[in-house]
Formats: sequence, structure tokens, C-alpha cells
Amino acid sequence: MWCTTRRKISINLRRQKRRLVVAAFFTVLVAFSTSLAEDMPALNRDAVLGHLNAVITWYRDATTRVQATGLPSDAIYEDTTRNLAAEAVRLAFQSARAEAALIEANEKTPNANQAPKPPAQKQNLSQVAAQIAAEIDDIQTRLDQVNKQLASAPASKRKALLAQRERLQGELSLDKAVQDAVQKMAAFAEDSTDTGEGLEGSINQLARSVPEVFADKAVSKATAKPTSAPSPLANSSGLIGQALTLLGRMRSVHDIDQMIKETEHLRQDAENLRKPLRDTLLAIVQRGRDLANQSDTPENTGAAGPRRQYQDLITKFKQLSSASMPLSQETLLLEQSRATYIEWRRSIVRESTDTLRSVLVRVIGIALALGIVAILSEVWRKLTFRYIREPRRRRQFLLLRRFVMYFLVGVVLITGFVSEFSSLATFAGFVTAGIAVGLQAVLLSVAAYFFVVGRYGIRVGDRISIAGVTGDVVDIGLVRLYIMELAGVGVDLDPTGRIVVFSNSVLFQAGTPLFKQIPGTEYAWHELAATLAPGGNYKLVQDKISNAVNFVYEQYRERIERQLAGIERQTEIQLKSPKPESKLQLSDTGVEFVVRYPVDIRTASEIDDHLTRAVVELVNSDPELKNAIAGTPKIRAAVRG
Repeated sequence: MWCTTRRKISINLRRQKRRLVVAAFFTVLVAFSTSLAEDMPALNRDAVLGHLNAVITWYRDATTRVQATGLPSDAIYEDTTRNLAAEAVRLAFQSARAEAALIEANEKTPNANQAPKPPAQKQNLSQVAAQIAAEIDDIQTRLDQVNKQLASAPASKRKALLAQRERLQGELSLDKAVQDAVQKMAAFAEDSTDTGEGLEGSINQLARSVPEVFADKAVSKATAKPTSAPSPLANSSGLIGQALTLLGRMRSVHDIDQMIKETEHLRQDAENLRKPLRDTLLAIVQRGRDLANQSDTPENTGAAGPRRQYQDLITKFKQLSSASMPLSQETLLLEQSRATYIEWRRSIVRESTDTLRSVLVRVIGIALALGIVAILSEVWRKLTFRYIREPRRRRQFLLLRRFVMYFLVGVVLITGFVSEFSSLATFAGFVTAGIAVGLQAVLLSVAAYFFVVGRYGIRVGDRISIAGVTGDVVDIGLVRLYIMELAGVGVDLDPTGRIVVFSNSVLFQAGTPLFKQIPGTEYAWHELAATLAPGGNYKLVQDKISNAVNFVYEQYRERIERQLAGIERQTEIQLKSPKPESKLQLSDTGVEFVVRYPVDIRTASEIDDHLTRAVVELVNSDPELKNAIAGTPKIRAAVRG
């Protein structure tokens, strides 16, 4: 009896103990599942969408913000950054869709009062569309049968068949109209599905904003942004081209710095979004290890609970890793993009340093060339003032100096700032042709100026005759010639008070010959003519008048001979010394005795006055000479001008 009672008590104790173990096991299992659910990361849909917007903005900046600087490596860096950016966007959307699934799974709770969701509406529309399609097929079949019956029906049944066909056609038209409306409604529901599906719909909308990222690789490669062609100024050797290239590279460096900051900010954002997922994954791994340790105890042997827990852990781990893994890969791609931008920046800075050095060398070269031109200008000026005493000739040389200096400065600046000489030569050719046509007379005058101021040209003070005008040159310009007009009766020429202006191009006109004194001479020929009386003693007239002319000539003979010596030195030609010459010649009034004598053009009036006085005194004092001359002797210019 006692043994039986003891055995019953022992059995009851074992049953209670077993019940306590089972209850404890289920309590632990429920507590573990509740703890695991509570430890799931608190994902924020706004953070997910914000990260996607940031990734898309960064992708667009990465593909369009940094402009090529003309370096050969730009194409490699552009292609690398574009590919990395596209892959980062794809990974971000992959992670976002996985996170959206987790959020919807956590927030999914049954609610009887909840409004029907768009998928149910879509299903209803699909069912309606299927029913209408079946009705249309049935009506079409019946209509075909009626048409076949009409082909062989007698006249008594044709009226009924025609009425039936008309009714079927009306039903068919109505059903097709309904089908069209249902299809449009279904298409509208399909388009609005994304907006009505919460986070998943927002993600799909954002994905449609970058269709090139999710297109096929072949298509996206064909439609990708072409690599920027090198700027024509990138290889320019001119100062302007190099300066513009340097400014462009500095702007590109600034854009790359902005992209580096933006990439770092996006990477930090991805890290913040991945951190709760990573912490939860670590917690799951730790729970699995703890569960493995618990499964080794005798109480858990053979129980179904651990296997279920392992299955839940594996499911949760896969869900979380599908969201965390793309974020980790995206972080690595962002690091690679940042490193690529840093290398790109170093390459541009290195090339910019060489360009800056070249610009400085060219600027120094231009400055030295301008300094040499300034030194030559000053030397020219000093030599002009030292060796040229005549003010007007000095002014001409100074004017020529200014023209040459401006030309040299222009050449230095053009060669320094411009490098495309082929284009410049073409442009200069068209400009020169236009100038030659429009300023033909001016250019001809400028060309004539260099002939006018040549060795045997015209100098200020020369007496010239041109286009019927005789006068003294008062100024010679680059385009015009200024003459003080002289006029008078006989041999006396006096200023008229007028300045005659001629274009230098008159030198090339055959119809307006130019007469001037030989360079270095200022004398002309006059002649004294006396008409002999019939039967007069011409020998007496010749001796007396010749002596009077020679007497006056001796007073200025040295001046005339000095001019002649200057001509011989300049021309290296032996000339006959000018002196009075006499001769007899026949004229309309009879026999004339003529004496030609040189006179200085500046004092010609005074010389003629002295000679006139000498001849008058001689004739009045010698009656025989007076009787030998018919009329009054005359003084005239042997050569006018």
C-alpha cells in the first residue's frame, strides 16, 4: 500500500515537473520571440526616401557638374565616376525596396474597418474585364451563327434573323464600349498603383526619374552622355588661351571639391541608415549563439522550439541582410567615388601648376619684349635729337619712330596673346582686303610718303611746281603735302598767303608732273635780254653787258659753287660749274643779246635788282651803248619756278 502510494506520488511529481518544464520552455520561447520582435530596427520611411533623393541628386551632379578641362585623363575619370554613381543608385534602390518590405511587414496589422487597398480594386477590375471579354466572345459566336443562318435562310425567316443580328450587334457594341472603359480604368489604376502603395510606390516614382540607371547596359551605354570633347583652348599656346584654360581648371577643381563634400555627406547618410540594420544583425547572430548553447542542455533535447527559433532567426537575418548589404556596397562605392574625385583633382592641380608656370613665363617674356621695344624707342629718340638738327626733319623721324614702335608693340602683343595664327592670318587677310578697297587713296598716299621723304625726295623748304602750282614746301605729312603758294609777274615770285594741300598720292599720277630743285641746290637760271638796234655794234653790247652781269655774279658766286659741290658729293656726278653765259639769237623783234646767269632762289629779287641798276647806269653813262640797243633790256626767268 505504501509502495503504491509512493509510486503515485512519484508519478504526480514527475508529471508536474514535466508540466513546469514545458511551461517554462514555452514562456522562454514567447519571451524570446517578443524580444526579437522588439529588437527589430525602427526603420523610418522618411529617412529611406530622403536617402534616395540625396543619391539621385548626387548622381545627377556626378554626371553633369564637373566639366572636362581638356586633359586626356578626363574621359577616364568621367566614365569611372558615372559608372560608380549609377551602380550606387541601383544599390540604394535595392536597399530601399528591402527596407520598404520590412517596414510594411512590421506595420501590417489586420483591421476590419480599413478601406480596400488598390490591389483589391485592381483584382475587381480584372474580374470585370474577364467577364466582359467572355460576354463579348459569346455574343460574337452567336453573331457568327446568325450570319451563317442568313446565308441559307428562306425569306420567311430572314426578317427575324436580321432583327436578331441587329440586337446582337447592339449588345456587342455596348459590351465593347464597357470593355474600353474598364481597360482605361485598369490602366489608370495601374499607373496610380505606385502612389497608392505607400513607400513602395514612392520608391518606384523616384526610380522613374532616373530611367537610364535601370535600363539595359547596352541601351544605357548607347544613350550615355558623350565624353566631353577637349576644349580648343586646352592646347593653346597663347596667353589668352592658357589663361582661360587655367580659369576653367580652377572652376573644375572647385566643382570637384563640392562633389567630394557631397559624396562624404552621402556616405555618412548611408552609414546612419545602415547602423540600426547592422546592430540588429549582430544581435541576431548573438541570439543564435545563445540558442546554440541552450540547445545543448538536456531539457531542450528533441524539442521543436529551437528549430523554429533558428528558422525565425534565419528569416529575419535574410530580410535584414537584403537591406543592409546593398547599403554596405553603396558605402564602398561612395568611398571609391571619393577616391576617384581626389585623384582627378590631383591630376588637374598638377596640370594647372604647369599651365600657371607657362603663363608666368609668357607674361615675363611679353614684359621683357615690351621693355626692349621701349629701350629701342628711347635710343631712337636720343639719336634723332643728337644727329638731326633740322626741326622738320626731326619731327618726321620722330613720327616714323612712333609708327615703328606701335607696330612692334602690336607684334609683341599679338604673338604673346594669340596662338591660332592660321585663323588670325585668314581674318587679317579679309580685313586687309576690305581696308585696301575702302582706303585705297589713303594707302596710296602712305606708300607715296616713303618716296617723298627718300634720298631724292622732297624736303621742307624745297621749291616745287606741281599741277601748275609753284611754291615752297612747308610740311610733309604721312598722307598730305603742304605748299606755300608763290606767284608774281616776270621773275619775281612772292607768297600769295595761301597754303596748297596735295595728297601724297599725286606723286604716282602721270597727269600731274612734279618739278623740284635738285636736293642740296637752291639756285635757278635767269636771263638778261637786250634787243640790238639795226646796224648797232653788237660787240660793244656783248662786252659791256657781260661785264656788268659778271660783276654782279661775283658777289654771290661762292654760294652757288658751294651748293654745286654738295650736289657732286651726294650724286657722285661731275657737274659743270654754273656761271654767266651770253649768246646772240634771232627773235620776232630782231637780234637779241641774251646773258643767262644763276641766281639764288631766296635772294633772286635782290640779285635781279642789283643787275638792273648796274645795266641802267651802264646804258645811261655810255651813249654809244645806248644807241646800239633798241628799247629797254629785259630780265626774265630762263626756267619758270
